[in-house]
Amino acid sequence: MHNVSAHEAKARFGQLLETARREPVVIERDGRAVAVVVSKEEYDALNAIKLQQLRAEIDLGLADLERGACTDYEAEDLPTLAARIKAAGRERLAKK
Repeated sequence: MHNVSAHEAKARFGQLLETARREPVVIERDGRAVAVVVSKEEYDALNAIKLQQLRAEIDLGLADLERGACTDYEAEDLPTLAARIKAAGRERLAKK
């Protein structure tokens, strides 16, 4: 992974794009990473992984509904429930 300052990224944008085709480029401002530039292929691959994970999480939820393993939740419980579903989805993907 290649790191550049925001100033350098602006000054050498064409070079940054060429580097990003080979490896991710971290852009820093005031010594802190603020963005990462990746190739279109890498971006597409990351989105495909996210979509696969989302589909697995949906499948888990549907399977729970089919088994009758559902409960009424209050609105404030939903973030915790979503985190549990995501964790279960990741575990299921890891087992595949």
